[in-house]
Amino acid sequence: MKLFKQTLLAAAIAFSTAGAWADEVQVAVASNFTKPLEAIAEKFKAASGHELKISAGATGKLYAQIANGAPFEVFLSADSKTPTKLIEDKLATADSQFTYAFGKLVLWSSTDGYVDANGEVLSKGDFKHLAIANPKTAPYGAAGMAVMEKLGLTAAITPKLVTGENITQTFDFVSTGNAELGFVALSQVQQDGKLKSGSAWVVPAEMYQPLAQDAVLLTKGKDNAAAQTLLDYLQGAEARAIISSYGYDLPETTPETQ
Repeated sequence: MKLFKQTLLAAAIAFSTAGAWADEVQVAVASNFTKPLEAIAEKFKAASGHELKISAGATGKLYAQIANGAPFEVFLSADSKTPTKLIEDKLATADSQFTYAFGKLVLWSSTDGYVDANGEVLSKGDFKHLAIANPKTAPYGAAGMAVMEKLGLTAAITPKLVTGENITQTFDFVSTGNAELGFVALSQVQQDGKLKSGSAWVVPAEMYQPLAQDAVLLTKGKDNAAAQTLLDYLQGAEARAIISSYGYDLPETTPETQ
């Protein structure tokens, strides 16, 4: 079955590399996964000839856009609940949903040495602003709120919160100094196991609900073979290596996806 799956994927990619068959895939992606997807898009185009048209945003807002008729064909969510709801709403194809990555939450500051290795900076409270993505629409924002609740700091820190529309805007608040620190995705501040800048506390996974990030084929993409090719590619070794390099944990592979 493994060899058969690999042969089919290789044949699909080889067939699609013919210029006449190159196509475009409209992809809606949760903001935390924008950079990894851009890297994947380059490799995917080289392998298949297909191009990705990427639209990033908070998971909840992307859901609303899809429900209102946005032309997206593939959705890469920051959670598993939203793709499931899309299937229930008949806006996505049944049996197409799978986990492509497990996200990690990090408390980050653009200033070296500002955030300690255990996150004690939160309880000290020596900061004016802490950035967080809107917890109503962004799973990473909800995770950040869960951490503060776990630490018993919600009441003390809430007046200091600066809320970003999505995780990208949240990162921007911290990187520009408008907030001394903030809860962002590890993928935004780390690559190949190294912190790009500043200081960070990687929040222990047991302090928030697992950030299983699921992909799904939307109904608008069911007749676009390139959309399915992308979903197959995301489960392959080349894409998984890129995803891992940005600090995500990977789902276990099966004989069909190895």
